[in-house]
Amino acid sequence: MAAVGDGPALVEAVLSHHPDVSIVDVRMPPTYTDEGLRAAIEARSRVPGAPMLVLSQYVEASYAGDLLADGSGAVGYLLKNRVSRVQEFLDALDRVARGETVLDPQVVAQLLAGQRRDDVLGSLTARERQLLALMAEGHSNTAIAERLVVSASTVEKHIGNVFAKLGLQPDDARHRRVLAVLAYLRA
Repeated sequence: MAAVGDGPALVEAVLSHHPDVSIVDVRMPPTYTDEGLRAAIEARSRVPGAPMLVLSQYVEASYAGDLLADGSGAVGYLLKNRVSRVQEFLDALDRVARGETVLDPQVVAQLLAGQRRDDVLGSLTARERQLLALMAEGHSNTAIAERLVVSASTVEKHIGNVFAKLGLQPDDARHRRVLAVLAYLRA
């Protein structure tokens, strides 16, 4: 068993002790941003499959994605409030030590919400995504038509299809073109 105070010490402890599971806070010194997460990922790169249970105060889906990126299991990402639910925490700890993947239900919900946003853009054709990318670059319909070597009416048809697939109905209070570009940029 080892207790460490920063990311480099975590990596060294994992290399030296090969623990059954490491419990890591996302935020570690010196900046208390994501040093713990980065150290856990580095430790797993140096000791493949090293079991890591990462704790975070807030849902940060990108952290979970980074942790899960190698696809080898033996990882967990829980919100710190789960620690107070002792049996739930011990179960997560045991499962990570056995090589399973454990994600906080709130993290799963946020990951699925992000996937649904991506699915919306996934319904666009390649030409519609290309057109939306040009819209995001600030091109007018005329400029898009010239770049894609199509007529202005074809561009308008594709834009209408994009709006429909993204569920953007005509609305005097909101600009659909801006909302479509924002959806593209979020994905």
